[in-house]
Amino acid sequence: MMAGFQYFPHTDSDIQAMLKRIGVKSLDDLYADVPEEFIYKGEYDLPDAMTEQEVREFFEGLAAKNPRLKVFAGAGAYDHYTPAVIPYITQRSEFLTAYTPYQCEISQGTLRYIFEYQSMICTLTGMDVSNASMYDGPTAAAESMRMSVAQAKKKNTVLVSSTLHPQVRGVVRTYAEYSGVTVREIASCNGQTSICSLEELMQEGDVAGVIVPSVNRFGIIEDLAGFADIIHAGKALFTVYCDPSALAVVKTPAEWGADVAVGDGQPLGIPLCYGGPYVGFMACRKDYMRKLPGRIVGETRDREGRRAYVLTLQAREQHIRREKATSNICSNESLMALWVTVYLSLMGPEGMRRVNDLCYQRSHYLYSRLLGTGKFEAVFPDAVFLKEFVLKPLVPVRDLQQRLSDAGFFAALETEEGYVSFCVTEKRSIADIDALVNALES
Repeated sequence: MMAGFQYFPHTDSDIQAMLKRIGVKSLDDLYADVPEEFIYKGEYDLPDAMTEQEVREFFEGLAAKNPRLKVFAGAGAYDHYTPAVIPYITQRSEFLTAYTPYQCEISQGTLRYIFEYQSMICTLTGMDVSNASMYDGPTAAAESMRMSVAQAKKKNTVLVSSTLHPQVRGVVRTYAEYSGVTVREIASCNGQTSICSLEELMQEGDVAGVIVPSVNRFGIIEDLAGFADIIHAGKALFTVYCDPSALAVVKTPAEWGADVAVGDGQPLGIPLCYGGPYVGFMACRKDYMRKLPGRIVGETRDREGRRAYVLTLQAREQHIRREKATSNICSNESLMALWVTVYLSLMGPEGMRRVNDLCYQRSHYLYSRLLGTGKFEAVFPDAVFLKEFVLKPLVPVRDLQQRLSDAGFFAALETEEGYVSFCVTEKRSIADIDALVNALES
């Protein structure tokens, strides 16, 4: 090995052969164009080598600095249970090391699970076709905005509900700014998207698409009756942003008459991890399949009649002219798509309903207990919620959050209006809820 470069896997003769091939005498000659004052000649300040045990202890020490709080917060990221078998299956080498499914003859495993993922997303949303996943929920919503404008051709305005999560609205606005699209917000009424505001904005014309939530940022299950008729009368596309876990028990986008369904797959067993990774989903009616960004895996038969999977649609700039591409999205969160596919396979319809039943019971229990402390007021007393809700705090929010944090809870996220939100998943027990309330009453 070459002295000073022990981390190179090449022998001295290997290096000399490569240098001779490119016509230089030494490795230093490769940097001949770099000014002398910018070349570092000292020793690198690298730590001493550690044993495996020492490395483990070092990182355990770093991990111990993270606060271990029980999560009673949602706002688009939910602390649902992850069955233990999921990490085992997703870490199998044929899944974890697979990069791209372009070569179908050697990618049948990857193509198979993407096909199953698409099928399950279609079952959840009621849509006809799903793509092979997106980066996350907000970017999926932004892609639906671009899809609406591409479909409408001459219309350039997209309406988004003010009850969408702020991160979703923010990403849509960012995409719109650099796509020349105008974004306008639909007002809310009693915590839900106002159908009157929608009608007024639609009557002004130039609307290519509308994006509204199924379960909104207040945790309320929205009543979208009549929305599809108004939107379609204006020849615009109707997109519903969904919590896929809730779709097991609430009306699907298809039942509301939507054209496109988007959202984040994180509630389907993907653990919270400081912002990611997530997986966006996007599905639509078959009429708009060719406007769907990303790619679609389809099922076929090989020449011997055996079932096989292939990339059926790839409507992006790497395969067609840039100006004709529906999107420049170049990848999908394939490993996370596998994760939610395994989760949905394990849970099944009954398991998904059970998760929502537990969330509903325990969130309503916390709701009544918090009101009983006298430190909160109801904001939307007649609203229907599943696992997340907001209250008006009668004490300073910072004090409230600090008290809960000191007691070991991450909760009471502040909304744009000054309310605080709480979320209860199946992971939080009645004892956990009582402990949280006791921390506020003490």
